[in-house]
Amino acid sequence: MKTYRHEIAGDVVTVNIPQTYEDLDSFRAWAEWAAARGPIALDTETTGLDIYSETFGLRTVQFGDAFTAWVIHWERGGYFQEFALWLLRKLRPRLLIHNASYDWLVLNQRAGIPLEDLAPLTRDTKIMATLIDPRQPQEGGIGTGLKPLSGHWIDPSAPDTQGDLTAEFRSLGLTKETGWRGIGLDHPTYNLYAGLDVILTARLYPILFAELSRLGVRPMLLDYEHEIARICATMQRTGMVLDSDYCRKMDTRLSEESERYARKARRYGVENVNSTAQIAEALTAMGEELTERTDSGNVKVDKSVLLALADLDLHSWEPLGTRSPNPLADAVVRSKRAGKWRKAYVQTFLETVDTMGRVHPMLNPLQARTGRMSITRPALQTLPSSDQMVRRALLADEGHVMVSCDFDAVEMRVLAALADVKRMKSAITDGMDLHDFTASLVYGPGFTKQHRKICKGVGFGKVYGGGAQTISRQTGAGLREVQGAIATYDRVYPEIKRFASRQERIARGNGLVTVTLTGRRLPLDRHRAYAVTNYQVQSAARDVLGQALINMDEKGLTPLLRLPIHDEVLASVPAREADDYAREIERCMTMTLGGVPITAGAETKHLRSWGSLYGADY
Repeated sequence: MKTYRHEIAGDVVTVNIPQTYEDLDSFRAWAEWAAARGPIALDTETTGLDIYSETFGLRTVQFGDAFTAWVIHWERGGYFQEFALWLLRKLRPRLLIHNASYDWLVLNQRAGIPLEDLAPLTRDTKIMATLIDPRQPQEGGIGTGLKPLSGHWIDPSAPDTQGDLTAEFRSLGLTKETGWRGIGLDHPTYNLYAGLDVILTARLYPILFAELSRLGVRPMLLDYEHEIARICATMQRTGMVLDSDYCRKMDTRLSEESERYARKARRYGVENVNSTAQIAEALTAMGEELTERTDSGNVKVDKSVLLALADLDLHSWEPLGTRSPNPLADAVVRSKRAGKWRKAYVQTFLETVDTMGRVHPMLNPLQARTGRMSITRPALQTLPSSDQMVRRALLADEGHVMVSCDFDAVEMRVLAALADVKRMKSAITDGMDLHDFTASLVYGPGFTKQHRKICKGVGFGKVYGGGAQTISRQTGAGLREVQGAIATYDRVYPEIKRFASRQERIARGNGLVTVTLTGRRLPLDRHRAYAVTNYQVQSAARDVLGQALINMDEKGLTPLLRLPIHDEVLASVPAREADDYAREIERCMTMTLGGVPITAGAETKHLRSWGSLYGADY
């Protein structure tokens, strides 16, 4: 037995690394004793982060309590694997894991233990920490990583196992990327830090549990988040079929498109479409007046500024019709978009596709401060709502078609429910188009399409925190007109402003923390307390989506689900029963909030690609 000792919060803790069968027998005796006393912390060390890569490997599995850790060398095979599997399959103790979804998927993929077996046993300390304070250190919070949490709650000198190991990798001539695979399995620092992570997790759990109780966070919310984590992990495990041939052709097409528009930009003096200085200088020389500035005082020529100059809508990239398009701005945004899409989407698809031809986008069900979900590798939620080209690469299973079900104006309905906006609630109940209805109140029955667009922008400004300048830029309307529309909007829907004032007042009395309908605690930034409406609405909308996922899970639909993306759920369903499945998903996404009907509309073109729902022909 190799044994390492370390001091944490004044206590000497022990990390054991079994070497022989007799050592593993000692591990078994400890595990039986520890499981009888309480939960056991679990962690894994792997060769990298791409769980579904052919070269991905599981190196160690760690178990521990507050004083003792056992690092089992899974990579050695034989008895080492047998004893780890015995604990997880036969002993089945309650488990504590930090960022459980990752370890569930690792053990599912490399140890053959279904995540469905592990999830009911698990309490995730990262979820618990997020419900206490979702902010990262740069936002003024504690953070949700094991290191900052351990430093705050357990011991300020708690080791940064990830950072310190990265330094160790460099000393061995390895990089951060190659170190996890290349460091020797018996390396003392590697084993010590592997063991310390489970000891820290075991110590963190009772502290976080007590803090959740002190803050009055409902146990039901904790259970709810664990259920959503399990459902999202299941979707990630399933993944989506990739049309690799189409992807390779798209890679060539985007490369050519990026270069074509870059050549056009060079004709206007911009040699590098990523050079802010070159773009600003060339636009100014063309007579454009650039008034917006970055925080550092430089001229701002970001995507939103360039799209406005190109007379393109920020979301759809359709012409706004408000000015003559600037050809340089148009060339720059199109070149940059083609390059970004090639790198962020197409090449990521081709790099991460598994041996079965599937990609597994990473789902984070608690990414934003409000609880909104995110997707990475690649970040599919950043795709424009009008895109069909990238979406065309992702397919339903063989014999299946793609179904999408999207909430109907969910943020506006949530706003109407939370603020009890009488006129808005009445219009929703009567089945009216909410933006048409609002435009008729603000501008009268003779409102135009542009008036509707402005009112829609003002409504989303209430939801997402956008001000008059942002709405002006997005809609192409003049600033004074937008300001007038906002003032009228506040008069026809006075409950929204009263709701915001009341919630801000409550939050200031609660240490700048607003508590949502489900009991979620959302800290506000001192200089942005006005964002309270935005936080309340976005968080409640996310929880409506979460409840819909749970409803679908209870109906046995989870194996068919592929992605939760914004306010949409994507599913791969048998072609012959597509309409029946679409209606069932719709029913699961239909509910009532504060007397307001939350409805959803399912759509299928009876075709195989996600892009078919956006106009693609396959």
